[in-house]
Amino acid sequence: MTIALPARAKLNLDLAVLGRRDDGFHNVRTTLQAVDLHDLITLTPAKSTALTISGITLTNTQDNSILKALAALEEATKHQLATRIHLHKRIPPGSGMGGASSDAAAALRGLAVLHHVVADLPAIARKLGADVPFFLAGGTAIAEQRGDHLTPIPTHPAWFAIAWPGVELSTSDVYRAWDEMPGDPPNHLTSAAMQIEPTLHEFANALNSLGAGWQMTGSGSAFFRRCTDEQSARECADKLVSLKCWTAVAHAVGPWA
Repeated sequence: MTIALPARAKLNLDLAVLGRRDDGFHNVRTTLQAVDLHDLITLTPAKSTALTISGITLTNTQDNSILKALAALEEATKHQLATRIHLHKRIPPGSGMGGASSDAAAALRGLAVLHHVVADLPAIARKLGADVPFFLAGGTAIAEQRGDHLTPIPTHPAWFAIAWPGVELSTSDVYRAWDEMPGDPPNHLTSAAMQIEPTLHEFANALNSLGAGWQMTGSGSAFFRRCTDEQSARECADKLVSLKCWTAVAHAVGPWA
């Protein structure tokens, strides 16, 4: 038996950082929107666990979130869940679109089905990362506290043009920069990300020179622009050819669980 399932990306339609917590994390309030852009994970029972990766190159494969999810599920169920795993990467790493978190959530769901085990997946997801619980269900949600306290809201049709400058940002580094220089709406982390990577300021200016309305998602470094329909989103993405950046067109998707 082999299971293949998508690990979808997300966009932060807004993001307010409300302050640093006593545990070192930050309280936030953000609207998360799942989109159809996705990685693809294939899982097959095996005698020993192995992970292979294709698609967009990852700089760190030893600390992969899928292997962390597998280890956490094994610990929770007290079972060895040896699996042959293939990840086809389509979501740029370090882009603020939640690729690693989505991979972990998809792996948890798929591994539980593949190996016929029962576990508290939301509890495991919270230990793996603040965004991981959202990706267990997807859709649209208001995320608060660390980002793992979720209030689902209706998903409305929407199209987005997405641009990534090829820069990978560390979420923890961006939040540390925010501690020194809190930012402004719609994404409070934008100034902090630009402080770490000054080329992002130039990239944002270049995007907005081709059409206003671009904003950063998550802790960066990808930017998106909401469009009225698929055609306008594709026209918006086509205008970015001069920037020689990674681009995609995606639409909002509702809950999958």
